[in-house]
Amino acid sequence: MDFEQLEIDRKDLRRRNRNLGLTVGAMAISQIFSMLVIFNLVGSERTVVSPPSINKSFWVTRDKASSEYLEQMGSFIAWLILDVSPSSIDWKKDTLLGYVDTDQYGALKSRQELEADRLKRMNATTSFAPQQLVASEDTQSLVIRGRLRTLVNNVETANELKAYRIEFGYAGGRTHLIAFKEVPYASK
Repeated sequence: MDFEQLEIDRKDLRRRNRNLGLTVGAMAISQIFSMLVIFNLVGSERTVVSPPSINKSFWVTRDKASSEYLEQMGSFIAWLILDVSPSSIDWKKDTLLGYVDTDQYGALKSRQELEADRLKRMNATTSFAPQQLVASEDTQSLVIRGRLRTLVNNVETANELKAYRIEFGYAGGRTHLIAFKEVPYASK
C-alpha cells in the first residue's frame, strides 16, 4: 500500500465532498428563496380577463376589477340592452344572457323577451349615446349617462337624457352582470 497515494486520494475526496456540500447548500438556499417568493405571490395574482373590445389598459384581481374595465364592460352591456332594433334584439339578448349572474338570469331573460316582443310589435328602435361614465371600484358598479333616442316606424318619438346603473359581480374569474336599472339623471 502506497501511503503517499492514499493521502493524495484522501485529500481529493475531501475536496470533492466539500464542493458537493457547498453545491447542496446553495441549492437549499435557492429552494428556500423560491418558496418565499411563491408565498409572497399567493393571493396577489391578477387574472387578465378582457372585455369584448379593449380601449384602455385595466386590471382584474380575485374579487375586483379596475374602473377602466368596468367602463368598457358597462359600455358593452349598455350597447347590448339599449341599442336595439327588431332585427338585432334577439341576438343581443342571447349575447347579454352569457354575461348575466346565475341568480339574475331568469328575471333578466324574461325582461328581455318582453322587450323584444314589444319592440317587434311596435317596430321600434332605440339607440343610446353615452355621454358620461362613472365607475366605482368599491361597489363594482358603473353609472352611465347619455341620450336615449326612440324611433317607432322610423319616426322619432323620444329623445331623452337617461342614466343607468350597472352592477357587476365577480365569480370564477369572470365578471357577471347583477343589475341593470334606470336611475335619476343627475349630472355631476
